[in-house]
Amino acid sequence: MEQKRLHFIDAIRAWAILMMLQGHFIDGLLAPQFRDQDQDWFQIWTYFRGITAPVFFTASGLIFTYLLFKNTNTTYVNKRIKKGLKRGVQLIVLGYLLRLNLQGLLNGHIYPSFFYVDVLHCIGLAILILIFAYKLIGHWSIKGFSIVVLALATLIFSFEPWFKGLDWSNWPVALSHYFTRENGALFTFIPWVGYSFYGAFMAVILVKLSHKKMFYPIAILGLFILGTWLKYDSSRFFIFLGDQFGWKVFSAVAYNNYLFIRLGDVFWVLGVFMLGRQFLQYKTLLAIGQNTLSIYVIHAVILYGSFHGFGLYKFFKKSLNVPEAFAGGLLFVLCCVSLSFLYEYKKGFVKDYISRIFKKNKNYE
Repeated sequence: MEQKRLHFIDAIRAWAILMMLQGHFIDGLLAPQFRDQDQDWFQIWTYFRGITAPVFFTASGLIFTYLLFKNTNTTYVNKRIKKGLKRGVQLIVLGYLLRLNLQGLLNGHIYPSFFYVDVLHCIGLAILILIFAYKLIGHWSIKGFSIVVLALATLIFSFEPWFKGLDWSNWPVALSHYFTRENGALFTFIPWVGYSFYGAFMAVILVKLSHKKMFYPIAILGLFILGTWLKYDSSRFFIFLGDQFGWKVFSAVAYNNYLFIRLGDVFWVLGVFMLGRQFLQYKTLLAIGQNTLSIYVIHAVILYGSFHGFGLYKFFKKSLNVPEAFAGGLLFVLCCVSLSFLYEYKKGFVKDYISRIFKKNKNYE
């Protein structure tokens, strides 16, 4: 039995990608003298920027796993797995390509930043691991799959301080970027993949229970309660565990508890979007949520100069005042979304044109 698509998930992805666009623009181009933590607007902006990545990672794991489990038909599942494998590899390859400087490559140089790990690498690898977990456990036990991803996510978050303290100096630098930020990586696979695994767990709950009559009122209340506990009481809980078992790692989590606190924020966001799910079915909003990859690539090319090296960041790095940054951020968001829609509209034509070029060249050989 196939379940209907849950549009509020696409709406969450749309919100996350839009927040990422304005967050990257303002953070990269706003001048330092205007970054005043005593200003209410800057505190609010910083808070929402901080929850964008956790929401994005969680939503990615959620939507992929939901689509994988929503239909038990073998043909459908095999198609989703094949598509997931392709998407996972595509994200990792794109993550590297976006850091490739063509000018440097033409001069025979590959800069160290090419190997930096970012969002796309982590999400791509997370999808591949979720597929592996499905093939190993999920195809015969959805409950077993849910237990495994929940346990993995919780262990990753709980032992993040211990993991961060490991010595990666003997590893190849390109590989170490997946585990440590010491060499320049922006995101590391651990701990950020934990959010994708929590998203996968929530996807299983949606698959199994979302058709129930009282699911949404109970789920919304539960998300707000659990989110509040994670934000305001989880640190005290880890201090208790540290005192009871004498494990210093729990105390380390308690005193740098950003992962579980942000997970509480994620639960609040999910609760808000579930609560307003009836009002989040606008085609444009849902289309943005379904076009996150093309939007991400376009924003990297325009803002950071991926491939060509001449992005807005090169010319306006930390130089704009507040009105300029916010007005520019709005225009930047509209530009990226519009170009994404144009690309999606013309994607078939572009692929067909490229295919014909390769076919023509092959005939000449």
